[in-house]
Amino acid sequence: MTTKPVENPANAEQQDDLDYWEQVPNSSEMSFFDHLEELRQRIFVSLIAIIAGAILCFAFVRQIVAILEIPATGVKFLQLAPGEFFFVSLQVAGYAGILVASPIIIYQIVQFIVPGLTRKERKFLAPIVFGSSILFFVGLAFSYYVLIPAALNFFIGYGGDVVEQAWSIDKYFKFVLLLMFSTGLTFQIPVIQLLLGTLNLVSSKQMLSGWRLVILGSVILGAVITPSTDPFTQCLLGGAVLGLYFGGIGMVKLTGK
Repeated sequence: MTTKPVENPANAEQQDDLDYWEQVPNSSEMSFFDHLEELRQRIFVSLIAIIAGAILCFAFVRQIVAILEIPATGVKFLQLAPGEFFFVSLQVAGYAGILVASPIIIYQIVQFIVPGLTRKERKFLAPIVFGSSILFFVGLAFSYYVLIPAALNFFIGYGGDVVEQAWSIDKYFKFVLLLMFSTGLTFQIPVIQLLLGTLNLVSSKQMLSGWRLVILGSVILGAVITPSTDPFTQCLLGGAVLGLYFGGIGMVKLTGK
């Protein structure tokens, strides 16, 4: 009767590390200048996509502006300088153009980094890209439906019985666009955690052990990212950051890291 040899898990892990570079396709073997040229071409394509998206959105900019003005119910917008609304329209069309061109931008980024990834890493690429895109748009929605109304209600309610609510349209859209896009980027926290866990840089236990610093960081991040100064909006964003962070820990733990 023969016994089957037991495979040592440590040896198996070492073998996986040795096979790491063997999994990288030969197409990744490019010179430094070839990488720079490819990067230049992909940036150029992305910029063209953004410009085309901005031009398309500029044709519908009045409808987009009307949608972004909805949270400011009861507020009168003023044009305080010649051409102010025109430049606001350019800003809105530019931000909207980035959103429209985002699939092309993501595709260019993926195509640039894929040749340098192993087959094992490529398995995680599609879920990470998909999850990142979903979280970004969830962040935009959270900002539009929760953060912006909370901030505006605070300011309108605070001085509503003393001053007439007439705002500069330029200042308002800088506030709205900055808050929406910064919140969308903040919602990428779980994706970053998942990447760190997948690459074995930080474990879920290590992430959880730093919860005190995370709470402090969420308070600071909420104060920095939120353009308004009211504590309610900052607490809402800080709470969202905490929820995203601990949710990211759960995702990393599910992967066994």
